[in-house]
Amino acid sequence: MAAPEPRLADVEYLQVECKSALNPVKNMGFAWSLNPYTGCEHRCAFCYVRAFELRADRPSDDRYGRSVRVKVNVASVLRAELARRSWRRETVVIGAATDPYQPAEGRFRLTRQCLEVLRDFSNPSAMITRGPMVVRDVDILTDLARRAQLHITFSIPTLDDDVWRKTEPGTAHPRQRLRALEKLVAAGIDVGVGMAPILPGLSDRPEQLEAVVKAARAAGATGLWAAMLHLKDGTREHFLSVLAHHWPELLPRYEAAYRDRAYLPQSFGEKTMDEVARLRSYHRVADRRLVVLKPPPEPEQLRLLN
Repeated sequence: MAAPEPRLADVEYLQVECKSALNPVKNMGFAWSLNPYTGCEHRCAFCYVRAFELRADRPSDDRYGRSVRVKVNVASVLRAELARRSWRRETVVIGAATDPYQPAEGRFRLTRQCLEVLRDFSNPSAMITRGPMVVRDVDILTDLARRAQLHITFSIPTLDDDVWRKTEPGTAHPRQRLRALEKLVAAGIDVGVGMAPILPGLSDRPEQLEAVVKAARAAGATGLWAAMLHLKDGTREHFLSVLAHHWPELLPRYEAAYRDRAYLPQSFGEKTMDEVARLRSYHRVADRRLVVLKPPPEPEQLRLLN
């Protein structure tokens, strides 16, 4: 198994105080996100957050990930927000913008503190991560899953060592993520795999797709979804520079495919999405947990009020 590239030695942690913990979200399938950190040491070449950084006049190029803002008071702010009478216990998604289990979490433990708050309020939650460190918090996650709906997604776009190393330079190996997934599922937690982004010409060959689907099935993933690469301004420039360095022969294809657009036409990735769906069905990737943690049913009078 290939080793990840060395962690950047010059990552700067900036401890800041936030005014709000919950962020309203539009057009992403959920309404609220929570990010204990801003900036991510994983430095994925395709990260869509680079586009947000560019709009905020922060570095979106190779400097992204060299500075991480640590929201030291995020858990206390979250507690105050969930205690408001106006809060409707909507699902909170952790890690939509920065990985909650990047290396900074090992030192600051802000994600763990936020999970404790969500558990205390029995608030429905979801999480997206590439960090096997999540298994450290299995105690809180199991408590939370007994009190409210909880779903975790491990981002595993590919098992190809070369593609992983060059496009996700700061992340743990995908098979480490699969081992973490297996442990969480064995504890009764609902954990699936997100194959995203799939990179045209790099990680979309049928055998590459099947390798991920088979590994997800073997690890006990409760589900699997996939999405093709999209490139907004900020992400586009950096990803194409990585492509030019490692796979220059593909650069003209990408420049043509993503010219004047961030998202590929649906027909472009349709064959790949159909293949993932076929493989998911063929390998029977579904919830097969022996232990299933779930919250108790709501009292009858609460259901009648909804």
